[in-house]
Amino acid sequence: MSPVAVYAPTSARRGRQARQAARRAPPPPAPAYLTRRLPLYQMHGDEALALLETNADRILAEIGIDFIDDEALALWRAAGATVEGQRVRMPPGLCQELIAGAPRQFIQHARNPARSVQVGGDATVFVPAYGAPFVSGNGGDRRYATLADFENFVKLAYLHPGPHHSGGTVCEPVDRTVNKRHLDMVHAHLRLSDKPFMGSVTAPSRAADTVAMARLVFGADFVDQNCVVTAVINANSPLTWDGSMLGALKEYARAGQACVISPFILSGAMAPTTVAGTIAQTLAEALAGIAFTQLLRPGTPVIFGSFSATISMQSGAPTFGGAEPAMALFASAALARRLGVPFRSGGALTAAKCADAQAAHESANTMWPTLLAGTHYVMHAAGWLEGGLVMSYEKFAIDADQLLLFQALAGGMDLSDNGQALAAIAEVGPGGHFLGCTHTQANFETAFTASRLADNMTFEQWQAEGAENITDRAARQVADMLASYQPPPLDAAVADALTDYVTRAKAAVPDSNV
Repeated sequence: MSPVAVYAPTSARRGRQARQAARRAPPPPAPAYLTRRLPLYQMHGDEALALLETNADRILAEIGIDFIDDEALALWRAAGATVEGQRVRMPPGLCQELIAGAPRQFIQHARNPARSVQVGGDATVFVPAYGAPFVSGNGGDRRYATLADFENFVKLAYLHPGPHHSGGTVCEPVDRTVNKRHLDMVHAHLRLSDKPFMGSVTAPSRAADTVAMARLVFGADFVDQNCVVTAVINANSPLTWDGSMLGALKEYARAGQACVISPFILSGAMAPTTVAGTIAQTLAEALAGIAFTQLLRPGTPVIFGSFSATISMQSGAPTFGGAEPAMALFASAALARRLGVPFRSGGALTAAKCADAQAAHESANTMWPTLLAGTHYVMHAAGWLEGGLVMSYEKFAIDADQLLLFQALAGGMDLSDNGQALAAIAEVGPGGHFLGCTHTQANFETAFTASRLADNMTFEQWQAEGAENITDRAARQVADMLASYQPPPLDAAVADALTDYVTRAKAAVPDSNV
């Protein structure tokens, strides 16, 4: 028997053990948020953007937007808008004048100051998916989400350096009553993670609970002067701001907390089928919502949000990853820059039912324009399946793994002395190789950004190790991460105050599923 034949099985075993150990090891540390060094890609010129702004002003002035809230109507009337019933018409320039005092960028403070994120400027923040009533994976098929699932995703977002943020309603814990589940969700974010988080928006009282719990953790004075919560406030497109969303918006804006003002549009159903029509309507709805935050508290932080997808004209189902939403994203990002406020959009969006090739290409087709457009706050960056109906454990791991690659790309080229590597080129010289040179030995562990889930073995190695696909490897990584989870430190008095608040708030009202 040849020496090679004797050695090969042992070598293969050692290689397999090393690969498995690498995949199970904690991910490498990463910055609290992404600082982009890529140039912005602007798909549309100034003339096109000015036309879209003019069309949005015409929508606001000639058609108007319904505000289903008496206080909002009174504030708009006092600001100089025309109010007829619930319809508000704003003269051109009014919204822009109000928005001028909003910050171009701000810090959302985390419980751990090292995890605080910048929103705006050259920063990008990756936020997990939001709002799914179902989950899949982690040893089970598609099923209704529970509080245990919610807590698992908070733990995963805390442990993985791909997402910078804990998110909000990462999945709906339907085993808890509707009127009380927000308390458990906010409590989980504040106990199980020290990354920034999003608050509840389904009723004004639930937004108020979020702010109250944040004050217990950060201190009332600090919360009054600093952003510690973000909250996504969706327009009821077309051209309507409803009472429940406005009620939550008022709680957050008056408390100085950042609202992500997001028209949620499926073109062809909630907006015209054309990109230009969709963008003009999106801008009009966003202008009205952003300006309203400044009527409530001038200078409060706010984010221009855009969620634009298309529908299948055959079935009416939402579709993702197409050309039109990418064009809409590029235009919306440029309009937000012209307006002078941070921008939210994007995510790893897909209509696929599992983490397959469709999920991969639709997610990538959404994330690339998100990154190139300079999006500041990226919701749905990890875990989204089935048009947002499902939060997938395996897709969360796969998406989070890809977020690290996006961070490396957007971080740009290393131009330090080590990055230029002239000493290495001089050491090797003509005709040599770099495998054993000093520079390679010093950099081999960090030289390249490598996926921790992708397979690059030979076919024989892959087959010998069980012929796993990426979903199998992702499932194992999720199980390992959850098994290794340890909660971040939390002051015992603060923890007791949070628990007491949740207990008293639940006891104060009967259970209800509305």
